[in-house]
Amino acid sequence: MIIDIAQACDLVIFGAKGDLARRKLLPALYQLEKCNQIHPNTRIIGAGRANWTKEEYIETIKKTTKTFLREDIDEHIWDKLIFRVHFFNIDVFKEHYFTKLKKILNQTNNIIIYYCAVPPSAFHAIFEGLGKVNLNLFPSRIIIEKPLGVSLKTCKKINDQIAKYFLESQIFRIDHYLGKESILNLISLRFANSLFFNNWNRKMIDHIQITVSEEVGIENRWNYFDEMGQTRDMVQNHLLQILTIISMDQPKNISPTNIRNEKIKILRTLDTINIDNINEKTVRGQYTSGNIRGKKVPSYIEENGANPNSQTETFVCIRVDLKNDQWLGVPFYLRTGKRLAYKYSEIVVVFKEMPINLFNKPNNLSRNKLIIRLDPNENIKIDFFKKTPGFNEICQLTSDRIELSSSTKTTSNRIDAYERLLLESMKGSQSLFVCREETEEAWKWIDPIIDSWKKTKQNNLKLYPAGTWGPKNSDKIIMKDGRYWHEFDSK
Repeated sequence: MIIDIAQACDLVIFGAKGDLARRKLLPALYQLEKCNQIHPNTRIIGAGRANWTKEEYIETIKKTTKTFLREDIDEHIWDKLIFRVHFFNIDVFKEHYFTKLKKILNQTNNIIIYYCAVPPSAFHAIFEGLGKVNLNLFPSRIIIEKPLGVSLKTCKKINDQIAKYFLESQIFRIDHYLGKESILNLISLRFANSLFFNNWNRKMIDHIQITVSEEVGIENRWNYFDEMGQTRDMVQNHLLQILTIISMDQPKNISPTNIRNEKIKILRTLDTINIDNINEKTVRGQYTSGNIRGKKVPSYIEENGANPNSQTETFVCIRVDLKNDQWLGVPFYLRTGKRLAYKYSEIVVVFKEMPINLFNKPNNLSRNKLIIRLDPNENIKIDFFKKTPGFNEICQLTSDRIELSSSTKTTSNRIDAYERLLLESMKGSQSLFVCREETEEAWKWIDPIIDSWKKTKQNNLKLYPAGTWGPKNSDKIIMKDGRYWHEFDSK
């Protein structure tokens, strides 16, 4: 059920003191206020374990908003935003606080949205506390952040806990990649353009590369990350979301249900990776000390609070095969890691060679490629061949590139993922959120990979210096198939 954008809401942010609220949610709400996207009667209620007054809370969030905002604060917009803001001191593990919260929320007829910007260990206490005082009733909504568990078993446990108190139509599971403009553009690129739609299959495409490269390290989250690792933290959600969108069949229409159904079909066709093929299809690595943009950085096991014996991966490369007619024989190569040479996210679609070669193509020329840069400098490029300029014969070829689109000119107007997702939750639209079945199907595929790494001694961590492209073995994953990673272009 989609509520009109004009509907007023009470947005309750559990974990209002936390990093997510300070870095992402408050700056996003400021931008929505600036764009006049928030109903005049909407209230924002920060809920956290602190004896703050409203004034103390506002003073705190102004400091952090200044730090994380992309621009200077406009005092007029800020005054409009803080007029909505309240602070509620709560211990989510004690029921009587929810009784007090109910009195505050009963002051209006607003739709209530609960944002759980807290560790998963606090989820159940919030679900149960809201349920015991009937603050869970439709049409209220609840937003939960990843990680949704660390395995299929723990994911199901969280899903079962929330399903006890909320309908699926009330639950908004966030993967912030689905709020990115560049990810949304993938759907229109594929299904609104016959040029791509008619060539998006195993007859035309040789393979697809998906890279999500990060320069940052652990950023004082060592305990959290060491439990998760790069595979759980990035592949299980972000990279699989990209893969499902880039490979799914055309939906009947662009409704949330039909798009989700097509993505789930893809997750179910992922070829299992287990103890039998783990060494052939995966490489996991961990960064050592090195240099990022001329700055010396420590190794993973030298970060603050680190365990020097940790075997957690900060890099992973996986060859993924799909068991369906459209993609049979077309491998998808995924790689993601921390402390790599540059920060960027990119999809490279490599097309097959021409069946008959009429031209003298030098060996150093690559194949036709569609290069979709997701972040930064979002753009779409096509590599193609043309006649070498000059008095050469027509059969002499050279390569060229055309750029189809670029968002670099409109970066200042770009909508942040959290701005979009908060607004969609206020509308009541689940289009950009993940359903239960998606989360569980993803874990069904990920669990055997992680279990196999634990069982085998032959696939130990491969070390790589910070500031490089990961372990050399990740090159072998693709090179043994006669293919190569697309060379990074900073433009």
